Amino acid sequence: MNPYLQLHLLVVLLAMTAILGRLMTITAPVIVTWRTFLAALAAFAWVVSMRRKRLWFGWRKSLTLLGIGVILGLHWLAFFASVKISNVSVCLVGLSTISLFTAFTEPLLEKRPIRSFEVLLGIIVLGGIFLIAGFERGHLLGLSLGILSAFLAAIFPVLNRRYVNQGGDPLTMVGWEMVGACAISLGLLPWIESEGYSALLSLHGLDWLWMLILALVCTVFGHGLHIHLLRRISAYACNLAINFEPIYGIAIASLLFHEHREMHPAFYLGAAAILVANLLHPWFEKRSKLP
Repeated sequence: MNPYLQLHLLVVLLAMTAILGRLMTITAPVIVTWRTFLAALAAFAWVVSMRRKRLWFGWRKSLTLLGIGVILGLHWLAFFASVKISNVSVCLVGLSTISLFTAFTEPLLEKRPIRSFEVLLGIIVLGGIFLIAGFERGHLLGLSLGILSAFLAAIFPVLNRRYVNQGGDPLTMVGWEMVGACAISLGLLPWIESEGYSALLSLHGLDWLWMLILALVCTVFGHGLHIHLLRRISAYACNLAINFEPIYGIAIASLLFHEHREMHPAFYLGAAAILVANLLHPWFEKRSKLP
């Protein structure tokens, strides 16, 4: 399958994470803790039983992957907190600032020049965010958390791309990163959850079904697919395509939760600016490679 088609399948899965977070009755730290714990178990079990590959990368690489997992865990804590405080639409629009941050983090971490068109497209996205923030003042905290999650999400794909290009197995990398994400979530749980560790037992009803879909489909499969795609697509291109996540997510949220009734028309103008940035990126990238 074409890697860009796979990329948009990934974006649909990522959009579903916010929907599942909204459907669950539990808080953000509980969601992240269970999600990462189940995903780590599933990823390691699959690697050992089906792929017959070793789990241990050596101390240096394993600790690095745990560190990337910590960044990923903080990203998800901010992401799901944004969903719970505001709504799916606001969270996903905040997340769409990834392209602006990645325009700087990828050149910095990969030691290449900053591309002016990447910065330009990031500024278009930022303009969309300002347009939304100016009219949705009741959602500023949720929007801020969404933007924080975007900043963190602009870091770990760049680091993952470096390791997968060195021959790292994507699912094994997922397993180690989920351990790191679970560790940071467990460590912070007593500080940000009023019920402490007892909140981990608060899942009931359909929460377990949504959690299994989130952990196995959206996390193990989705995150593994993301790492796999980084072998063929730059972190910036991946993150810019992920800006379609608000479009898919807002459409689904409108159908399920009728969130479109809560939003000012300026919200959709801002979302349109994000879509324009995504459509312009392939054109700019093609022109930059012409002699």
